[in-house]
Amino acid sequence: MLKNDGIIVVPTDTLYALACDIRSNKAFEKISRLRKMKEGKGNFSFICYDLSHISDFTKPFSNTVFRLMKNCLPGPYTFILNANSNVPAIFKTNKKTIGIRVPDNPITRLLVKELGNPIMVTTVHDIDDHKEYATDADEIEAMLEGQVDLIIDGGNSELIPSTVIDCTEETPVLVRAGKGEVELL
Repeated sequence: MLKNDGIIVVPTDTLYALACDIRSNKAFEKISRLRKMKEGKGNFSFICYDLSHISDFTKPFSNTVFRLMKNCLPGPYTFILNANSNVPAIFKTNKKTIGIRVPDNPITRLLVKELGNPIMVTTVHDIDDHKEYATDADEIEAMLEGQVDLIIDGGNSELIPSTVIDCTEETPVLVRAGKGEVELL
């Protein structure tokens, strides 16, 4: 499905995410329409299988950032890094950065490994005004009403997003405290 411009919902170690192959502009555009996001305005991340793929999509970063990622990943962290020219232009924001994740979720990591390249993800938000995130695969299926090609049920997720760290400058900066332990930073 991913290789054929499909959109899927995957579990992570935090929340469920809409996902597509990073090489599929068509699937990315579908997700952008589904989430009602304007090009270059959404929060998208790449999920990599492990640290070895991160440098394929980012400009060089300091040893401090590498050690921080090595201590935190796989885990519930999103690292904002400077994107290099391998990142398809459609994913770059005006700041030319990319969010990178290596979640501690065997389902999603195996999916990335089998695909052979990272997947693009963005959190599934609940349309219902009562809560911000959808946490259950059945709830997501009812909410999306056939707008995705596949939903992988990884059990209920928590209502806690990933911890986001901006590593685009010399010193990493905490952007959002989430499920990941801030003390590791």
